[in-house]
Amino acid sequence: MRCEINRFDNVNKISGEFSGAFADLGTFLPLVLGLIALNNFSPQGIFLGFGFFALFTAFYYRRPMPVQPMKVISALVIAEGMSFGMLQASAILMGIILLVLAYSGIIQWMAKQLSPAISIGIQLAIGLQLIWLGGVMMSETWFIGLLAFCLLFASRYMPMQYLVMPLVIILGITWQYTSGTPPSFNFTQASAWQLSWPNSNEWGSAAMLLVLPQLALTLTNAVIAVSAMAKDKFPEDAAKFEPQQFAKSSGWANLLLAPFGASAMCHGAGGLAVQYHFGARTWLTPTIFGSTCILIAIFWGQGIASALSLIPLAVLGSLLVIAGTQLAWSKRFIDGKPFCIFVIFSTAITCLFINTAVGLAVGVLLELGRHQWLNVANTNK
Repeated sequence: MRCEINRFDNVNKISGEFSGAFADLGTFLPLVLGLIALNNFSPQGIFLGFGFFALFTAFYYRRPMPVQPMKVISALVIAEGMSFGMLQASAILMGIILLVLAYSGIIQWMAKQLSPAISIGIQLAIGLQLIWLGGVMMSETWFIGLLAFCLLFASRYMPMQYLVMPLVIILGITWQYTSGTPPSFNFTQASAWQLSWPNSNEWGSAAMLLVLPQLALTLTNAVIAVSAMAKDKFPEDAAKFEPQQFAKSSGWANLLLAPFGASAMCHGAGGLAVQYHFGARTWLTPTIFGSTCILIAIFWGQGIASALSLIPLAVLGSLLVIAGTQLAWSKRFIDGKPFCIFVIFSTAITCLFINTAVGLAVGVLLELGRHQWLNVANTNK
């Protein structure tokens, strides 16, 4: 009897790693497939970049640290139809900046200035943005999006819960294929893989148009917030998850892989939240994801392109809503002190209505004001 229970537990754990490996597709696929289908960038270079970064992450952290496209850079490149040289230059510049901040110790100093309330506020804002974006994607076919969301949300109460997510994706592809609905993406014009380098004009344009808007989000969500979340999820390995470690791994990945066709990449708190929710606990999760990306790159052809193009946007949107919900929620909303909750919502609202950098500044100023007031009050006692 005990052997049967142990066998069931092992199967459940492995299925959780597999499910967690693909839980972040709501963030990953729309941006990656958009770069390939709309900007005609090389699928081999982009998937190889994510594959190698994920495998390195598995070896380096030994935990399910997510690998994602840098959202602001990817979205702007897609929306503005920018060249691959611009994307490449932005990734290299981001890599250099992250490495300078990590090895100089500045990133650790920045992390110390952020109280848990500020970090939760930034996560709340990003989570709400993901929920909004996911809702827009679900609106393509509301009934499919809502059905997928309900199944994913209810999966935590189901037996073999970690099999629900891949099942939802397979059912979505089957529905799109049998319903005659046009594919979500078209990859017929994708470029072949080749080595390239940005030209002189692309460096300056990338720095102003892509790097500056991305930097604040990367430092908060992909370095500082993911560090705090990783320590919370895996306290026994907290020493591995200092902010400078995430800055180093993202920095080296972008600096070394962008010249070979990789996109701008980072870690992310939202990705970690949704991967953990669907059962990711060990290095197997990034290993499965990275190996899959490398296999897609090596065997890219009409068959793989057709399968990926049949994933409904509404299903990807439901994954994004789940990721946003996991990221946005915090127990501090219930047990936090009044000023803590005030800082959380002030930071989040500023991030949403202005931008992340200003939201970060507002949170820091509020915390500094509180410390100053406490110092004055203690002095007058």
